[in-house]
Parts: sequence; C-alpha cells; structure tokens
Amino acid sequence: MANDKYEEAIAELSQLLSGKCELHGAAAAKVKQITADLVAAGNGFDPVERILCGFAYFKREKFEKNPALYEELAKGQSPKFMVFACSDSRVCPSHILDFQPGEAFMVRNIANMVPPYDQIKYSGVGAAIEYAVLHLKVENIVVIGHSRCGGIESLMSIPDDGATSSDFIERWVKICWPARNKVKSDHGNLSFAEQCALCEKEAVNVSLCNLLTYPYVREAAMKKTIALKGAHYDFVKGTFELWNLDFKCSPALSA
Repeated sequence: MANDKYEEAIAELSQLLSGKCELHGAAAAKVKQITADLVAAGNGFDPVERILCGFAYFKREKFEKNPALYEELAKGQSPKFMVFACSDSRVCPSHILDFQPGEAFMVRNIANMVPPYDQIKYSGVGAAIEYAVLHLKVENIVVIGHSRCGGIESLMSIPDDGATSSDFIERWVKICWPARNKVKSDHGNLSFAEQCALCEKEAVNVSLCNLLTYPYVREAAMKKTIALKGAHYDFVKGTFELWNLDFKCSPALSA
C-alpha cells in the first residue's frame, strides 16, 4: 500500500512537471526536488521500520504461538551450550544451528576467538565464561569458526615481526598468533586463501586450548562435566564440521 501511494504521488508530480513551462523556474525546481525525494524514500531502506517489522513478526509468529516456552524462560535460563561465534553477519549460530531461545549462551566477537585467562586484558570474555560455567552450569562449550573470515584474513596478513596498524583488530586477532604461525610454517607453499581456510580451523583449536587456562573450565573438563568442541561452518559449500578438543594441545600464551 505504501508503495502504491509513493507511485501515485510521483506520477502526479511527473504529470505536473510535464507542463512545467507554465511554472516559474523556482516552483519547477521545487517540484522536481520533491519528486526526487519521494523516489528516494520509496526505494530507500528504513532501519526503524525494519526493526519494528522484525519484532512484529517475531511476536506474532513465535512469541504468541509458543506461550509455554516464554513463560518458562521468564523464570530463568538453563542453556546446555555456551557458543563462541564470529560477529560476522553471515554466521548467526541461532540461524544455522536452529537454536531456540534458552538453548545457548552466546559470545560473539571478531573471528570467534577465546583469549587466555587474563583478569585485566580480557575481563569481558572471562566474565562470560565464568558465568556460563559456574552459574549456568553449561555442559558444552562450542567454538565455531567459519569460511571467508575477515578476522582470520587480518591475522594471516600481519607481518612476521608482529607489527600492527589498526587500533584494535590486529591486537585482538593475535590471540590466535600460534595458529597463524603453524599454518605459515606447515603450509607456506599454499595460496593466501588456502592458508586462511586452514587457519580458520587452527584458530578454533587455539581457542579451545585457551579455554583450559580458565581454572573452572579445566576442572569441569577433567571431571567430564563439560565438553569442549570445535566447529567450522562453510557458508559457501553449506557444510558444518564438529570435533572434540585434543587434550594434548598446549594452551597459548597471552598475546
């Protein structure tokens, strides 16, 4: 309906402009500007409308159709999973794994990295891990890497001397510096794209090892009350891989 009104208004203004010889120059210019504005408004993206329409759909199709679930969630949460995923807009875990509300406690950041235990440098991630393990009692921690990750490309692009040029990104992705070095050392003959693809998975392994630097995670893993898993989602091929942590790995040092 809104598009019809825009089209009607544009048609009327266009008809008026067709006889603009009868209009004064300033009036004709004004009508032309209004027409251009209407076209832009009709074809433009309205972020507020997108958000409100999205919530309206959620409320109508999910919230109101499953009152029992949301009544239960109002009492508290007891997720089985803690998930580390990339902030990349193409790899939402709830979408690709069909997680329902209350199923997964999530942390999303650049390149889905888990830093080593450090109360000063990485207190935000540390707080999330502490809460998930000690208070929510999650039974699984999953670190999900993904194809064509810009954060991994940034990591693989850092020169051997470790010099950085950005304010935050490179310092952050250097959390998985051991993964970058391993790929460079073992697969230096491969193309940059191929090295990045390997590093996407190797960085997940470094993050899994870093989880063991958190004393409560390590204790729970040794008691087998929590499982640590790595994963990789390829949105080009439409594939998903899942693997267990190899306890033979050595946690990385703080970058």
